[in-house]
Parts: sequence; C-alpha cells; structure tokens
Amino acid sequence: MMIEEIKKDFPIFSKSDICYLDSSATSQKPKVVMDAEYSFYESENSNIHRGAYSLSISATEKYDLSRRKVKEFINAKHEEEIIFTKNASESINLVAYSYGLQNLKEDDEILISIMEHHSDLVPWQKVASITKAKLKYMYINEDLEISKEEINEKITDKTKLVCITHVSNVLGVINDVKYVAEIAHKKGAKVLVDASQSVPHFKVDVLDIDADFLVFSSHKMMGPLGVGVLYGKREILNEMEPFLMGGDMIEYVYEDKTTYAALPNKFEAGTPNIAGVIGLGTAIDYINKVGYEYIEKIDRELTSYAIEKLKKLDYITLYLPKDLSKHTSVISFNIKGVHPHDTASILDSKGVCVRSGNHCAQPLLRFMKVDSTVRASFYLYNTKEDVDKLIEALEYAYSMFKKYLKNSK
Repeated sequence: MMIEEIKKDFPIFSKSDICYLDSSATSQKPKVVMDAEYSFYESENSNIHRGAYSLSISATEKYDLSRRKVKEFINAKHEEEIIFTKNASESINLVAYSYGLQNLKEDDEILISIMEHHSDLVPWQKVASITKAKLKYMYINEDLEISKEEINEKITDKTKLVCITHVSNVLGVINDVKYVAEIAHKKGAKVLVDASQSVPHFKVDVLDIDADFLVFSSHKMMGPLGVGVLYGKREILNEMEPFLMGGDMIEYVYEDKTTYAALPNKFEAGTPNIAGVIGLGTAIDYINKVGYEYIEKIDRELTSYAIEKLKKLDYITLYLPKDLSKHTSVISFNIKGVHPHDTASILDSKGVCVRSGNHCAQPLLRFMKVDSTVRASFYLYNTKEDVDKLIEALEYAYSMFKKYLKNSK
C-alpha cells in the first residue's frame, strides 16, 4: 500500500494543505469511519438491547459486533471482558472507583510511573486519599527509561496495584509492561496498562502482557471521539461493583434494592455512543486492512528521519531515550531559549500542527526540570515531506527569534 493511497482515505487532507503532527493528541479519521457513523444515523438510528423491532435489533448486532472486533484486536479471552466507556480516562476512573475503592486499604501501596498522563495519576491520588493507601512512583533514569532495577525495587509485598503507561505520550518510550506484570503478579498485585499511545501503533496482546486491566481511546486510533475501552479479566470484573448506575446495567429493580446485569452490561449504564462504537469497529477494520507491519514501518522511517534532521539543528534540544529501539513515533523538543507555545504558534503559521505544553504530564516534566515542550507525533498518513515542512518551519521560527536570543545572552 502506497502512502498516497492512504492519504486519500482521509478527507481532511483534501480540504486543507496541513502538515498534521499531533496524532498523539488525536488522530485524523478515514472516510470509512465517518461513513460508518453516518450510516447508523441515516439508516439504523435506534437504541440497543431494548427494542424487539428490526431497527433496534440491527443496531444491537452492529454494536455487539464492535465488541467482538475489540476482543479479537487485543486478543482477550472473552467478549464480556470488553467494556465500552467514553474515553481512556473514564476507563481508568471505572477501575479506580469500582476496584480501587473496594479493594485498597490503609498502608497498601499503589505504584505508578512518573511518566503517567494525568488521567492515570489523578484518580489514584483520589483513591489514596480516601483509602489511606500510599501512592508511590517508579522514576526514569538518565536514559529516560524505567529500569528493571527500579521496577524490582519499587514493587514490594505492600504493592496491591501497579498502573503504567505502555508508551509515554511525552517521550515516546515503550515501557516493558510485560515485565512489570510478571514482577507485580509474583507479589500478588494487579496491573493496569494505559495503552492509549500503543494500540494505534503496534499489536497489543493482553494475554501475552498478562494485564489485569488495559485501557485505550478510540480517537487516537482513527476511530470516533467519545469512545473508550476498558479490558478487564473476567474474574476480576465479576467481583467489582458498578461505577455508574442507570438503565441497561440492571437485572431487577425493586423499591428498596437492585440486582445488576451480567458483564459487560453491568458497567455500561445508560445509552452508549452507539454510532461511535460502530465507528471504532470500522477503525479496527481499517488498521487490520493496512496492517501493523506497515504502520510500524512508517513510524520507524519517519521518526528516524525526523530525529536525524532535528539533530542537525544546533538550536534544538531533544528529549529522547538513549535506546531508540524502545521508542515510538513521538518526539519532544524545544528551540533553546524560546517558549514552546511561541514555537508552536509560528509553526502553525506555516501550516504545521504540533502540540506544545506539558502534555498532561506535569510531574514527568517537573522531574526532568523542563517546564514544557513542543511535541511532534507521527502516524500512518504522514510522509517525509511532512518532516521536511517541520524542519523548514523550525528554521523560519528560529530566524524570527535569533536576534532576540543573541541579545539576551
């Protein structure tokens, strides 16, 4: 498959001549995903699991088919282990409230990494404050990695839950979550993996990793906004109380009590984003059609090319791990002496879309002694021409600030 063919699948690139390098925040959507959502509203709009008429039955079948697609996509054992939410943040909160508050107690330890997105940090602060459990961190070394020594030292007999991002949204570092799960399980701890930045880029197998929980968002993998996934081992989910109460998650309701529906309905209260879930299923079809082999190839080529070009600019500071074999398609950098927001604004004037700020990872940047960075992130629709545009825009930005930087010395 040629990149020109892929680019044609994304309507936004025919509407404007942008260089989109912010896929870690949200990916662009192929037309087939948009069509799947539109088709539902045009031809099958109805509620699911409740109607005995053909329209509702058809909608239910398509919604349930997407669950089956997710199950196969991440190699889960059972369809009922797949819970649909509105995003990865809600998935993590579901685990925090339904598992964390039920199972953690005073002096238990919740272990997370300093790399975590705020979505996989703030909920655990809340759980720790309520349960009086201790929140502890695994820190990165000088190579910007979490070493095996750090993992072995921090996971103890007191550790009851380990939460770790599969890929850092700031550094692009791929963490060895399989090793984390192995050590955690030896100590009797459960493991939650935030796969929001990994699932779009390479195959994630929950059975191979042996994660107890795994979360990701549809919108980062070319699916619709407003849909998230929680995977949980069936035996654990069965023991958990629901996080949200309402329609479709009940079995029987009496005046004084309620019994809950079986998995997965128990955790899917109310009317879900049916069109979005169907769109997610279509996005999975699209990834399977293109193939992870191709996606990983594009990621490697573009990231290597971009790093090579950026290293030639002596006014750029790069934040990269030493071992680039454990790195994926995210590059954080700064123009020395220039605020990242200013850099991003100048780049935008040249049609180059990048992220600037702390990337919802303030503790990580604080640990690195950096206030904020510019971040470029690549995906399967990007090209070397996009990298060249980034470099040209950076040269232009530097030329604008150069005289002020010299005068400030």
